[in-house]
Amino acid sequence: MGKVNYKKMKGSQNLRQRLLLSTLSGTPILVEDIRADDKFPGLRPHEVSLLRLFDRVTDDCVVEINDTGTKFKYKPGVVMGGRRVAHDCGVSRAIGYFLEPLIVLGLFGKKPLEIRLKGITNDSKDPCVDTFRSTTLPILKRFGVPSEGLDLKIESRGVPPLGGGEVVLSVPIVQALSAVTWIDEGMVKRIRGWTFSAKVSSQFEIQMIHAARGIFNNLLPDVHIFTDHKAGLQAGNSPGYGISLVAETNAGCCISADTTISYARGDDVGDMEDEKKELKPPQDVGEDMASALLEEIELGGVVDSSHQGLLFLLCALCPPDISKIRVGKLMPYGVETLRQIKDFLGVEFNIKMDTSTKTVILKCMGCGLKNLSRKSS
Repeated sequence: MGKVNYKKMKGSQNLRQRLLLSTLSGTPILVEDIRADDKFPGLRPHEVSLLRLFDRVTDDCVVEINDTGTKFKYKPGVVMGGRRVAHDCGVSRAIGYFLEPLIVLGLFGKKPLEIRLKGITNDSKDPCVDTFRSTTLPILKRFGVPSEGLDLKIESRGVPPLGGGEVVLSVPIVQALSAVTWIDEGMVKRIRGWTFSAKVSSQFEIQMIHAARGIFNNLLPDVHIFTDHKAGLQAGNSPGYGISLVAETNAGCCISADTTISYARGDDVGDMEDEKKELKPPQDVGEDMASALLEEIELGGVVDSSHQGLLFLLCALCPPDISKIRVGKLMPYGVETLRQIKDFLGVEFNIKMDTSTKTVILKCMGCGLKNLSRKSS
């Protein structure tokens, strides 16, 4: 074994993209100064869980963390995939935090991936599993990922602080992605949505739907919001309710907004008087999310602001062909993703402002990533 050359990085930010790009490009990384000056230094529980997850779906991966957790080495292995894999995501971040890197990783595995994830399915910090199913998976199909074998089943709900939810993610494998020209947003033709309630009255869902429809019905006729009331074991360990809304355009774009109302986690609040806190009324939740969705639509672009990072990543992983996409206002997460892509893959995007629509058009030449471990038919 020769000496391993580690790419040196600092800080805890963008850990998901760093691990994902490190694995796909086969670049070992050494990350230092992880919250070194904080009151509680080092990696957080969800970051350790993410490292464990990468270790679980790859073979021959090496992770070394120092005693204080402020420094770790990661030597990527071969993405294996496989069926009946299980992982407990814990309760410090939702399952949505783990899903985004996992779907991209799964595409370049040796075998199709089927993994059961346990933890929090819906919270207000990360995209919820309903949004993931209705908005994120269709983005992958644009890049030539087959519909067959691409699925997310929600088996039980879990909200903060105690979680208790379960989902099963299936990801097929691809030889390579397809470059896209995706700049036509189209006009909104219909709105779909999903509400859920766990360990609370199902009337909360009716009130959220009524409030959201009060805004949408003035704008377009085709509005349908489904309900999903859970009780018993399927409701997880904490009470909560939430809504996920998706606007579908006639050009096939999906723009989403979602939120979940529940009691905060212990680490989110300074004191534990949290249980006495009043939760936001369902009518306000419905109205706020309907307004949030309209704001996302107004920004323009073929995806909403929370999906910019994934879109840029998929374009960069395409064959050496030009991809051209349109997004609304560039978000900090999207900008950071562009920096990480340049750092690991050497792919630079040409960014041009479209002043007539106040949107941004990006072009890039893909790095030509191929799935070498997959058997060619």
